[in-house]
Amino acid sequence: MGSTLGSQQVSGQNGIVYAATTEAAGRAAVAAARRLVVKIGSSSLTTTAGGLDRERLQALVGTLAGHVGHDRELVLVSSGAIAAGLAPLRLPRRPTDLASQQAAASVGQGLLLREYAAEFGRHGRTVGQVLLTVDDVTRRVHYRNAYRTLRKLLDLAVVPIVNENDTVATDEIRFGDNDRLAALVAALIHAEALVLLTDVDGLWTGDPAHPASHRIDEVRSGDPLTGVQLGRSGRTGVGTGGMVTKVEAARIATGAGIPVLLSSADLAGAALEAEPVGTLFHPHPSRPSARLHWLAHATTARGRLHLDDGAVAAVVDRRKSLLPAGITGVDGGFSAGDPVDLVDTAGRPVARGLVNYDAVELPPLLGRTTADLATALGPEYEREVVHRDDLVLFTS
Repeated sequence: MGSTLGSQQVSGQNGIVYAATTEAAGRAAVAAARRLVVKIGSSSLTTTAGGLDRERLQALVGTLAGHVGHDRELVLVSSGAIAAGLAPLRLPRRPTDLASQQAAASVGQGLLLREYAAEFGRHGRTVGQVLLTVDDVTRRVHYRNAYRTLRKLLDLAVVPIVNENDTVATDEIRFGDNDRLAALVAALIHAEALVLLTDVDGLWTGDPAHPASHRIDEVRSGDPLTGVQLGRSGRTGVGTGGMVTKVEAARIATGAGIPVLLSSADLAGAALEAEPVGTLFHPHPSRPSARLHWLAHATTARGRLHLDDGAVAAVVDRRKSLLPAGITGVDGGFSAGDPVDLVDTAGRPVARGLVNYDAVELPPLLGRTTADLATALGPEYEREVVHRDDLVLFTS
């Protein structure tokens, strides 16, 4: 028997109060979604030795094809490329160095796509490969291009198979796991639901081995997750995601108004039939603008602007634009148009925004009013450092 966390109306960092809806209604919304993103973790596709488990893949594809008909749109975010490459390369376990991981991904990605193409083909579905890097979702132009590609594939009734482009990613610019990638893809295409299929049966109130622990049926914004753990798992060693990444992915997607269901891959059919399995994360009642959601969750700050107390109050409390007078310091090598974090006097990020100046331009402007700058340097210096329309707050 699962349990339900209390739904206190408390927001954490970037937290949003969720819509008031019943658990049954939320699960029904996931099951009925006409545009669905499903993420499958490595451990759900591989053997305990690390190779690709074709029987499990076949079963999962059969379940998805059986529950998501041709009249609905399906995007599959699939891990498993690195794991699929282990056996052909005679690697006994997932390598820890990036070069070996990329080599395994290079071999495994083709094997994985071939299996998906064959299995979906048995159900009359065509698949297409979409490999994304962090730049594809963190840079606005690339983000729009990724949307257009996915949108066209869906218009053509193709099932996009999405994965991180492990062969070219670096340690500094990686998603790190496909949970976050799946959430960003769901927001990108305005999905109606996100299902995270893994080798665990949801979130639990504590160690699943403890008799007092229970599976958490549903989570709403502000629910305390201290002590929460992932459910029972019998397959380990090939994936990268954990409880933190799954909760973060749920926060990203629900913040875009998308319900999220975390469930065991073995219970995928039950999850897609609205049965009470896994953990349901309720969505926010309305979607923010795609641009601000992108800024909050898809971007990586290229620098930091240090604000005095007055500027923090103006930006956070009064929703004003950031002016040079309230900035006390600049970190980073950003260019105009890049995302930067705005931090308070203690160094805590309070907002993220798109900056209107290069980093090298700002130091001589700090602490000066826009009127003074316009008089001394010209009218082009009367502009805000970050306009309020290009700001998203990190609430606490």
